[in-house]
Formats: sequence, structure tokens, C-alpha cells
Amino acid sequence: MNAQTQEQTVAARVAALPRLPMKYLWALWDQYFPSRPSHHNRNYVEGRVAYKIQEEVFGGLTPEVRRQLIRIGESQSKIKSRTVNDIRIVPGTVLVREYGEREHRVTAQGDGGFEYAGQRFKSLSAVARHITGSQWSGPVFFGLIKTQRRPK
Repeated sequence: MNAQTQEQTVAARVAALPRLPMKYLWALWDQYFPSRPSHHNRNYVEGRVAYKIQEEVFGGLTPEVRRQLIRIGESQSKIKSRTVNDIRIVPGTVLVREYGEREHRVTAQGDGGFEYAGQRFKSLSAVARHITGSQWSGPVFFGLIKTQRRPK
């Protein structure tokens, strides 16, 4: 099959998606994805299946383009992730530290802050200071940076 015929076939398959009954659209979904989405929005399902049909024939994004799109998305997003020593802390990440014979869990939030024990903090260092009662680097306290430091 030549490239033009292949493009026409892909275009025809994608163009047919809006006319497919949902049971057939779900059958296509099941071919491309390991599980179904929690929401059943038809436009969403059609769009994802259309992308997979095209990706199957023409290939996916290069790693460089994927990285560039991630950078653009992060710069435009209101959900902020933090980077500490080349470790990206995305919203929902849970950091765990044992201290004072107790396990402490901190959850990264979408605004770039952190939640600990029902309280909001602007930084990991503020959480570490709250837990220890002394000045600590949050990334050091939670083991994101491999530096030895003793509490005062």
C-alpha cells in the first residue's frame, strides 16, 4: 500500500468514528488501551482512539517533541510541580520520613505547596521545621538530597 492510500485509509477510519455505535467505539478502545476511562465522554473516547489509529500508522511523538510539549504544558499550567536535584515532585507525590519514632507523610499539592497532618505549607523546609522544631532543609530532611545534617 502506498503512502497516499495509507493516509486515505487512516483518514477514513478516523472520519468514521463519530458514526460508530458506542459498543464498537469501546471495542476499538479496548484494542488500544489496557483499561477504560472513569468517564464515558464520547468526544474524549473518539479523540483518544483517533490518535491511536494515526499513531499506529504514522508513529508517535519523538522523545524530544514529547519533552518540549511537557515543558510547554508545565509553563502554562496552574498545577505546579517542584524540581529538587533533578527529582520532579508532581502533585500527589507522598514523601515519607521516620522521625521521632513516628512516620511522617507529606503530600505535594497542585499549587506547589505541601500538606502535612491536615495543614498546608509553602515548602518542604517549612514542613521539616514544623516536624523537628529546628531549621532543616526540607529536601535533605526527606532524603531528596544526599547530605548529612544533624539537628541543632
